[in-house]
Amino acid sequence: MDQPQITIIGAGLAGSEAAYQASRLGVKVRLYEMKPVRKSPAHHSDGFAELVCSNSLRSNQLENGVGLLKEELRILGSLIMESADKSQVPAGGALAVDREEFSGYITRKILNDPNIEVIYDEIHSIPEDGIVVIATGPLTDGDLYDSIMDKIGHQDMHFFDAAAPIVTEASIDRSICFAMSRYGKGGDDYLNCPMNEDEYQKFYEALVSAELADVKGFDKETVFEGCMPIETMAKRGYDTMRFGPLKPVGLIDPRTGEEPYACVQLRQDDRSASIYNIVGFQTRLKFPEQKRVFQMIPGLQNAEFSRYGVMHRNTYIESPKLLDSSYRMKDDKNVFFAGQITGVEGYIESTASGYIAGYYAALQALGKESPVHFSAETMIGAMASYISDPGVRHFAPMNANFGLVAPLGYKVKGKKKEKNLAYAERALAQVCENSKIMESLWK
Repeated sequence: MDQPQITIIGAGLAGSEAAYQASRLGVKVRLYEMKPVRKSPAHHSDGFAELVCSNSLRSNQLENGVGLLKEELRILGSLIMESADKSQVPAGGALAVDREEFSGYITRKILNDPNIEVIYDEIHSIPEDGIVVIATGPLTDGDLYDSIMDKIGHQDMHFFDAAAPIVTEASIDRSICFAMSRYGKGGDDYLNCPMNEDEYQKFYEALVSAELADVKGFDKETVFEGCMPIETMAKRGYDTMRFGPLKPVGLIDPRTGEEPYACVQLRQDDRSASIYNIVGFQTRLKFPEQKRVFQMIPGLQNAEFSRYGVMHRNTYIESPKLLDSSYRMKDDKNVFFAGQITGVEGYIESTASGYIAGYYAALQALGKESPVHFSAETMIGAMASYISDPGVRHFAPMNANFGLVAPLGYKVKGKKKEKNLAYAERALAQVCENSKIMESLWK
């Protein structure tokens, strides 16, 4: 009897996770990846699970929604989390990675998996035979985009996302920049560029008047709030940046012994600390303008850019009308979606969707029912419930957050942190139990 098989399109975070989880269940996977044959404007490397924006996977704390989701995925045996933990670089209370190590580890695991056949080719239409997981990401375009639109009824939803620039460590002026995390949380994991009021004012004026790059279809600023371009933020008000990524609170300039008026943070981007990204500086500025304006930041006056920031269009489908909580189409049981194209937003959220889609697609290929249920009391289940709830009004991309999780049913004494930790304790107990039951499937 032939071994059951599924097709997965796209080897990003979601597609790689889906392929790995299907393989663990003993299902053969044909994994299609268009790189290096063709790359989107946001892609730079040939590896799988490329981090196209920040190298930060955000909070690693259980009282944070995405921190809980990370721990759930660790317990469930996520490949992406395994790689992230192995390639971690200093980032205070966040989990950041050396992006090349991260992608390289995942690429090797996928290529060396006997159950996974990697096919470097561009798919132009949804395969009509067999079970397929579409994990082509929010940059899906061309013939495949048209095929997906035909499949779902030609609705088109999108927003715009952006990446921050990266500078070389050797070009940072350490006589001005100082190493420190806010409130000392996590050690001296960030480099900080302090600004006085005059420096901030000049930077603000240059930023809001800088020339923007043309972005196709960018007729109005439909941007995702979590990745807002820094110039868009600045235009919302003179002090908006000072309450956002340039917040000086919890940082003390050793030259003055006081908090600066504003402060730009730089986060290590690779293991060797040879490059740093400018935290929160997603941008749509033209490349020469990025160099001119960002070199006004104290400590970056001689900055050398190893990568400039870019903006790109992110497309997603109206999942509540189309998908169930296994990320499978309601009208075609052989087609699953995974990743940001489903309306989950963020690296880890995409990973979680890939985990669920790969798991259920593989079980379907095996003709088995799942022995566990990922309920909305867990973060991974809450995200799946959100994208499949037909009662959701004004569906929009969503990060993991405790507002999606089923209520506790009782009151918790203390502040928000204590309540969130109670949510996390309940979720992890359920995920641990699920994991024990699922072990029989993996053997």
